[in-house]
Amino acid sequence: MNTTLRQGRRRPATRVPLVLMIVGAVFALGFLAVNAAIGYVVIDGRLDGQWYDIRDLGIAVEELKLQLDNINDDQPAFLDDIVGQHWISYAVGALLGAIGILSFIGAALLVLIWVERRLIGRMQIRRGPNRVGPFGLLQPVADAIKLIQKEVLTPDGADRILFLLPPAIIFIPMMAAWGPVPWSPKMAYLDINVGVLYLIAVSSLTTLAIFLAGWSSNNHYALLGSMRTVAMMISYEIPLSIALLSVVLITGSMQLSEIVQWQADHNLWLAALLPIAMLTYFFSSTAELNRTPNDIAEAESEIVAGFHTEYSGMKFGLFYAVELGNALLVATLVATFFLGGWSLFGLEEWIPGYLILFVKLSAAYFVLVWLRGTLPRFRLDQLMRFAWQYLIPLSLFNLLIVAVEASLLARLDDTPGLVSLGLFTVVNWGAAIVLFRDWARRIGYQPNAGGPRRAELAQQVGGLEAAERMGTAT
Repeated sequence: MNTTLRQGRRRPATRVPLVLMIVGAVFALGFLAVNAAIGYVVIDGRLDGQWYDIRDLGIAVEELKLQLDNINDDQPAFLDDIVGQHWISYAVGALLGAIGILSFIGAALLVLIWVERRLIGRMQIRRGPNRVGPFGLLQPVADAIKLIQKEVLTPDGADRILFLLPPAIIFIPMMAAWGPVPWSPKMAYLDINVGVLYLIAVSSLTTLAIFLAGWSSNNHYALLGSMRTVAMMISYEIPLSIALLSVVLITGSMQLSEIVQWQADHNLWLAALLPIAMLTYFFSSTAELNRTPNDIAEAESEIVAGFHTEYSGMKFGLFYAVELGNALLVATLVATFFLGGWSLFGLEEWIPGYLILFVKLSAAYFVLVWLRGTLPRFRLDQLMRFAWQYLIPLSLFNLLIVAVEASLLARLDDTPGLVSLGLFTVVNWGAAIVLFRDWARRIGYQPNAGGPRRAELAQQVGGLEAAERMGTAT
């Protein structure tokens, strides 16, 4: 009887109003019409090379620079020797590129603070920020206001001038490293032919700022944290550079745009061709970022907060912002070197390249957050041993294999790329599996072949045996 009554009291199904259905249908038809029009002009070729081609914003900048060069032609001749013949276009192009990079990084830092805390909260089965604003979206703003209001302290005995410099100068390497990144075929701020060397050199400058922060704080914990950073940077710069050297050997260029173009021409990501180089670069980058599992320089359980122990207020906020910015930069470089950059097997003809690169760097950044939210921290000796006894030998073996493959690839011009590169991919993956497994066992890794063992703590603790003897004696 009760079951019959409950079934008879079902709530009537809610019906969508007719007006909303009509509006939704009109919106869907308009969306399809706009996309059909865009597809037609793309296939027709009317957008190719035009300044209003939104697939590559660099074309509009180049058009603007040409117009400014025409204006420069009318300047007096004596100004050519003072400021140069094309100084207006050079200054405007540099200003537009700098504004674009600063705007992207500034907006990304605000968003990433919320994204990272929210993702880690989900991974660790907690809510994360959800109080300030809808879904906690205003939490980064609240954190910034809190840090600005905090008192800025300078420890006694610290070098005041050198103590003030690191929070400011640590931004310089991070901002400068974004220059060679290609967002589209013609959308790069500093498309130099030594881009890989430039990135290695600029990224190393962060070590100086961190060591300066620890040394000038007049604090043993801060100095220890900065010294750990120097040790990590020296150790992991070597496998990182060797991994990028493998990329340079196989593509034949140190220019980032050429590396991306090579992947686009061969329809092959270097992540598939060079698995050891990609994993080495990714892990070495996490060590340079001081992020879990490699945040030895900021091991709170051992040395308080590391090199920035004495920094308070917005100075600490600047260090935290640089860490997020460097993580975003590493994700972008991983997408550029190993995931094809702005190319996506021909889809870049339809979708703007910068949107493709944004999706790829977002995926790489998610992996960085995933590692931070799940893995425990390495000990310092484990981290150093892993670099010198594991990553560096494996990187050298991989570099030898890649050098042979690059030499063969240069001599096999008549061989289809599907055959040669496909064969190299199979060889590299086989080498990666063999090297990772055998070398791990050589340095002492012994997996439990018989499965997990039963706990033996209760049988081996001397205190329990002593308690039993005391109980027997009484």
